[in-house]
Amino acid sequence: MFVKIGAGLTLSFLALSSLAPARAGKADEVKVAINNVVSDVVFHLAAERGFFAEQNLDVTLISFDSGPKMIAPLGAGQIDVGAGASSAGLYNAVARGINVKVVADKGSTPRSYDYMPLLVRKTLVDNGSVKSVADLKGLKFGEVGPGAATNAKLSHILGSAGLTYKDVNHNFINYPQQIAAFSTGAIDAAITTEPSATQAVNSGVAVKFVADGYADQQVAVLLYGGDFIAKRPTVAERFMVAYLKAARVYNDATAGGKFAGKGADKVIQTIMKSTGLKDPGLFERMVPNGIDPNGKVNMKSMADDLKFFADNGYLERPAKVEDVVDGSFAEKAVQKLGPYKTAEN
Repeated sequence: MFVKIGAGLTLSFLALSSLAPARAGKADEVKVAINNVVSDVVFHLAAERGFFAEQNLDVTLISFDSGPKMIAPLGAGQIDVGAGASSAGLYNAVARGINVKVVADKGSTPRSYDYMPLLVRKTLVDNGSVKSVADLKGLKFGEVGPGAATNAKLSHILGSAGLTYKDVNHNFINYPQQIAAFSTGAIDAAITTEPSATQAVNSGVAVKFVADGYADQQVAVLLYGGDFIAKRPTVAERFMVAYLKAARVYNDATAGGKFAGKGADKVIQTIMKSTGLKDPGLFERMVPNGIDPNGKVNMKSMADDLKFFADNGYLERPAKVEDVVDGSFAEKAVQKLGPYKTAEN
């Protein structure tokens, strides 16, 4: 079914029916915006495993083609929960009065879980043109857009060789299109997310040049709309309990930076079903994103990236990380669930 929300924006609704035993009272409706990316698996796991039903929630996943498009309807109360990114756009939206908060981790890069590595065109590595980070100076970089977390990561990596973000050329290209851009030579390098990173390497057009180049970066985040927080705080708390239960299932399924933990096969099946990925072999080489099993957001990483946004003129006005983060819902959920314990295979 297709529904219009906002200024002509067409959204695809994916209804999730609960098969859990009936509970007293009508289930609370929650609308969640997703991008149909790998890290959205947490929402699908919460639905499939009955975690939303346990919390008496009737959850609808709403598919957006990009994260920035969900911010306005989230702030207007047309949707309750969003899957966004730690970006300059988030701070600018809050500065303009759009009421949204970062409430939990959704995608981060603990060591060995760098699902957004720096790739370099294979020809340049094979012919010796690029041997170190210093050799990236002047090259054409594919980037998803200005003010993105990946740009802050690029700056961080370049800084290790005494270079700055301005020492490379910037070409704004979506992640899936970057594979083709490597093939044609339109770009020389990129910080590309999974599964595009593994697909590019498997196709022979790029090599993984730097992994773990920015450990513990906060990349993707779970967002709550202001109305959801203010008007339905108990529902928001229950949603977080279900979310973290699913995040823990996901963590159980990963080990050592691979999909090699407890229940990995079933989690991979859920990812394939929800993203349209067809090749199960892809997951043998693909690096999973991190999701903190207690929902904790890396404030230091966000502060470092915020400084990058400010230094490069991406912010419309000064901002603080504390302006956009509310960790209380994750903290309350952990109090109910207890701390995460690593699963044994």
